[in-house]
Amino acid sequence: MKGLSNEEAKARTTELLREIRRIEIQTSRLVEQHIAGSYQSVFKGQGIAFSEVRAYEPGDDVRTIDWNVTARTGAPHVKLFTEERELTVMLLVDMSASLDLGSRDYDKRQLVARLAATFAFSAISNNDRVGLLGFTDKVEAFVPPRSGRKHVLSVVQRVLTHEPTSRRTRPSVALEYLARIAKGHSVAVLISDFVDSVDENGASWDPRFEHALKIARRRHEVIPIRVEDPIELALPPLGLVAIEDLELLELGDDEFVDLGRGAAARYAAQVARERSAFERLMRKLSLATVNVRCGEDWQRPLVAYFTGRNRRMRH
Repeated sequence: MKGLSNEEAKARTTELLREIRRIEIQTSRLVEQHIAGSYQSVFKGQGIAFSEVRAYEPGDDVRTIDWNVTARTGAPHVKLFTEERELTVMLLVDMSASLDLGSRDYDKRQLVARLAATFAFSAISNNDRVGLLGFTDKVEAFVPPRSGRKHVLSVVQRVLTHEPTSRRTRPSVALEYLARIAKGHSVAVLISDFVDSVDENGASWDPRFEHALKIARRRHEVIPIRVEDPIELALPPLGLVAIEDLELLELGDDEFVDLGRGAAARYAAQVARERSAFERLMRKLSLATVNVRCGEDWQRPLVAYFTGRNRRMRH
């Protein structure tokens, strides 16, 4: 660790290992008690692989007809598929500077690590593979999908310790990268605060992001998870204050900013427009999202998502 004495580096490492262990205990317990069964019923069998072609029989789904073979043989044939034995869960994790913001028990980066770990431990409990794709406005980290506890812990450590080279957020680059590397169906868990993904007026989303989402959802199970801190939603009217830019205000370095009542009101209006744009886009693409805030029970939204999804699939 650059710039730290041996004692400081040792203390930092010790605390990191404790945090990783805390995350493992919390998320493993959550998976075992509330999510494991729902995960298996929701995602197992979602991936299918081509098996063979056989002659059409009465009652076969006409949508499975292989028209090329039918034309070549002169008799209708259908494609047969088998469930993929192993599912791949890709964690598309925002690693930008804004994740270092935290006004509650822990910052957004620690919360993101817990969310990623929950999906990762759910996956390996079903012998599925887990991969990591960390992004800012470019892909900064890629860990190929593997299974096993040690692999998951290394993924959690990477999320906690990564130092971003860019201050910006562009989720589209992660989705586009996934489209290039993924050979089959996967569960793509997109975890971000989605800061910096709207136009200058906060009224609509980057067309590149919308297009990338459309492409991804055709092939993968996309789960957008939005992570927020309460202070992002409503800045208090503090007057003239020194603020360290965490990507939200686009100031570059530490700056003095007037956060009087007028500025706070304008900021709140901007946030409301941005959140409205996000919700409209998710509805447009029929994507069920999970919203998690620092300082609140982060486990409850995950349990609600899996429970609701499982209930809808049964009906």
